[in-house]
Amino acid sequence: MEADAVGGDAGAVTVRRSIPAGAERRAAELYWDAFGRKLGPALGPADKAMPFLAAHLNADRAVCALLNGQLVGLAGYQLGGRGLTGGSAAAVLRAYGHLRGIHRLLLLSLFERRPAPGQLVMDGIAVDARTRGRGVGTLLLEEVAAVAAEQDCREIRLDVIDTNPRARALYERRGFTPVRTEHTPYLRKLLGFGAVTTMRRTVGTRGAAQL
Repeated sequence: MEADAVGGDAGAVTVRRSIPAGAERRAAELYWDAFGRKLGPALGPADKAMPFLAAHLNADRAVCALLNGQLVGLAGYQLGGRGLTGGSAAAVLRAYGHLRGIHRLLLLSLFERRPAPGQLVMDGIAVDARTRGRGVGTLLLEEVAAVAAEQDCREIRLDVIDTNPRARALYERRGFTPVRTEHTPYLRKLLGFGAVTTMRRTVGTRGAAQL
């Protein structure tokens, strides 16, 4: 599915579901640009992380923004037990080695978030810095909301770290409200953030108006 988005002198941005075939590496680059600081201790360095992410993406768990045919943004979500970023424990151990892999698996477990019944959990949103200000993030969030409605989910849930105020401001503008903040000062030195806020947005299911 593809929808028209924001236009302009530089061309029109379109939003589609699923990562286009052949754009996996670009998707991994965008994801790493957005979350590399957070994921670095678990998947870094970048030259190992990006090939790993690209090889284990679940392309059908993303909505994407394209500008002149190039991927400039994506938002991932969990549905049916699968999220945007995959990779089994065995895959991590193969890529990073057994001793270092065990440590990385423990760190990755800190980021696991499972949806409650009736929830769609977002896996993060990443937008090319060169296209910020064109409403790409808003378009991606609204497409995720459309997916949630079609799947009869009552709400979208996401987590935002305290070092990403730009993302939190976007979520608040699009109807997300904070429901809980978990302070993790012991992770600040290791992962670069000291608090995680859970936010939720109610959506209408099929046949109902979105709130």
